[in-house]
Amino acid sequence: MNATSAKKRLDLRLILRLTRVVLHMFEGMATCAFIFPWISADSRNLQIRRWSRQLLAMCNVGVQMTQDSEVPLKQGMIVANHVSWLDIFVINALYPCRFVAKSEIRAWPLAGWLVEKAGTVFIERGNRRELRHVFKGLVTALHSGQRVAFFPEGTTAAQGTLLPFHANLFEAAVDAKVKVQPFALSYVDEKGRNHPSVDFIGDMTFVESVIAILEGKPVRAQLACLPVMEGEGAHRRELAQAAHDAIGAALGIHAVSAPAEAEPAPAAADGDAATPEPTGA
Repeated sequence: MNATSAKKRLDLRLILRLTRVVLHMFEGMATCAFIFPWISADSRNLQIRRWSRQLLAMCNVGVQMTQDSEVPLKQGMIVANHVSWLDIFVINALYPCRFVAKSEIRAWPLAGWLVEKAGTVFIERGNRRELRHVFKGLVTALHSGQRVAFFPEGTTAAQGTLLPFHANLFEAAVDAKVKVQPFALSYVDEKGRNHPSVDFIGDMTFVESVIAILEGKPVRAQLACLPVMEGEGAHRRELAQAAHDAIGAALGIHAVSAPAEAEPAPAAADGDAATPEPTGA
């Protein structure tokens, strides 16, 4: 087979895989629109888990728990490092959560609409009033027994690095008196090294990232559920620091930076206070 034929075959395979992903997105949209309004929260979670696993399989991404993982929380706050748009679907493939993410995700083709209908709460950059409103909603969700997740780095980071954590939304766990569990996410190739196709940083668009993953070699997503931390009676900065250190240690990142200095808690923030970077990417 000459180089031209090989390239055409590769391009055709990419087109077919991309088509499958797009059709799967439309299937998910139909489920959200016509089935979710009529089924229970538990049934929605089952649908979300199944759909997420199928999406990852189409992207040639396998998911596994690390052998030393703790038992995951059934309700409470989940915090994780943020590498890629895959993170939401990897976590949902195992333990569906209600995510908090920055509003830019709404603009992602198809996926933005899907994650919104799956229960994601969006925060708009620079909107202090909305941040306080979202914070109160998170406390209510936690009180009602839901599992809420967010990415305290506020944006994606290259594998092998861990950005400072924003501490503000940890206050929701303190106010709701619920437990916090850090999750450590990593993506490796067949040799156990950081996978080169997964990083979603810089000026890379969502579509470019999807194509890079579909064109790349198989990915193994690894999720470690780390020891649970008590939110009741804690300080949000202490929780952020402890979660940051635990995730850094699990990922083998020893020279991690201290968590970002937090603003006043959203529920009590002064109208002139600066708004922290929204979580998620």
